Amino acid sequence: MAKKEKRTKADVCCTPEDVVTGSCCRVESLLSVDERGQMVLPKSLRDRAGISAGDKLGLVTWEKEGKICCIVLIKADEMAVMAKNMISPLMRDI
Repeated sequence: MAKKEKRTKADVCCTPEDVVTGSCCRVESLLSVDERGQMVLPKSLRDRAGISAGDKLGLVTWEKEGKICCIVLIKADEMAVMAKNMISPLMRDI
């Protein structure tokens, strides 16, 4: 089994600082929701993001005044890296 490469901050797609400064976020397309609640991600976006059938995406929401105002999809493997980066420093203190 191949050893996973260690990621650096430069390897992370978007950092919280990028979100605040607006340097990583943009509107890619408008999606319609059908009567069953399903949406289709455009093929060009799936190709650029490396999303294939069967891939897992995490859905993250932000609330403002009790209402969801933002919905973000994050590739599951990226979420795992983010969680590890957040938890690792805490585990060293234990």
